[in-house]
Amino acid sequence: MNTYSFPPKFLWGAATAAYQVEGGWDADGKGESIWDRFSHTPGKITNGDTGDVACDHYHRYEEDIALMRQLGLKAYRFSVSWPRVLPHGRGRINPQGLDFYDRLVDSLCAANIEPFLTLYHWDLPQTFQDEGGWTNRNLSYAFADYAALMVKRFGDRVKNWTTFNEPGVVAFAGNHWGGHAPGIQNQKAAYQVAHHLMLAHGLATQAIRGADPSAKVGIVLNLWPAEPETHSPEDAVAAQSTWDQQETLFLDPIFKGHYPLSVYNTVGDDMPAIHDGDLALISQKLDFLGINYYSRHLVNAGGRVERVPGAEYTEMGWEVHAPAMRRLLVQISREYDLPPLYITENGAAFADEVSADGQVHDPRRLDYLKQHFIQARLAMQDGVDLRGYFVWSLLDNFEWSHGFTKRFGLIRVDYDTLQRTVKDSGKWYAEVIRKNQVEE
Repeated sequence: MNTYSFPPKFLWGAATAAYQVEGGWDADGKGESIWDRFSHTPGKITNGDTGDVACDHYHRYEEDIALMRQLGLKAYRFSVSWPRVLPHGRGRINPQGLDFYDRLVDSLCAANIEPFLTLYHWDLPQTFQDEGGWTNRNLSYAFADYAALMVKRFGDRVKNWTTFNEPGVVAFAGNHWGGHAPGIQNQKAAYQVAHHLMLAHGLATQAIRGADPSAKVGIVLNLWPAEPETHSPEDAVAAQSTWDQQETLFLDPIFKGHYPLSVYNTVGDDMPAIHDGDLALISQKLDFLGINYYSRHLVNAGGRVERVPGAEYTEMGWEVHAPAMRRLLVQISREYDLPPLYITENGAAFADEVSADGQVHDPRRLDYLKQHFIQARLAMQDGVDLRGYFVWSLLDNFEWSHGFTKRFGLIRVDYDTLQRTVKDSGKWYAEVIRKNQVEE
């Protein structure tokens, strides 16, 4: 048996997002978000599902924190619903919304669980979308004001702040392909959104540090390494081209201070309007970078390989390939001057069922996590400065356009009764945390 031990202060956690777990979509003065509007639009979500109730974490957070303690989590990554605290995104504050997050943060601290707060995990106030959404440059400044408000309220207890989760998904799934809220299909708009998200990140980074100079500020990027199918030069070129065009749009401005040449060449006249000083704002030094990793792109000279013979796939149709995560972490650590890293999301959707014994036996998820934890430790031995790992997700939840059909949780949620059941993978994860090691 091989044993992979982690450093004493390695931070083991789990992650969620507000719209996916909270429910309470119009409770206690909360405003409408673009995901409220989108999920209520017929034909947008599988089975017509919505996040109106989701996991009802808004009312059941104490039960969920008790489960976090049962798992032994050292940290919990969650997001604030912007329209819950500012119903129209600006102006009037909703005190009941702030009070909810006060109670959540206080309960986490009482349980000795470090809160990692994400300011934006996709649920934009609908009021802003009515004004053009992220294509409107003014929204970047409103986001910085929101960030300052949050830090002034919670900065005495929350020390780790993430500006955005997966800006690439916001820009392209939401504004280019249209599969996510707000459901726009416009390439030029998508690239302008991408730039304004980066501008908002820079402005919020300043605002957070202005409100609390001791705060640690980061951003979370979802990265899919592009790997060649064979050792041929043609496949290598194709893989590098895929990486350059799809994965460097945010890495380069944040860590190199410019947009990649490949994006200019690809986008042409649809490149966003960039003002003087924008890139200096965007490329401020960060305290950490979060990486969300789920799978890789396998590429040959003809394009992406859709199905790898003999490979395992999750319910999302994503190849299970843990070694690519190690290679990704090593690659970006060599190519960029990075701050400390966290894996801020990693997990797998499988079709778990409750067995006759009342338990959820999910060996495929358990093995998925085990292999990825091992590759993370090997990456650290390669010199990657990885400080922690957040499994996606704490709970089965509303999986965006897939509704409730994809289950990622360490804890099963019965969507009829809202009963929680810790899965075998969750029990195994608790042992990993307790021992601070993975056994193979």
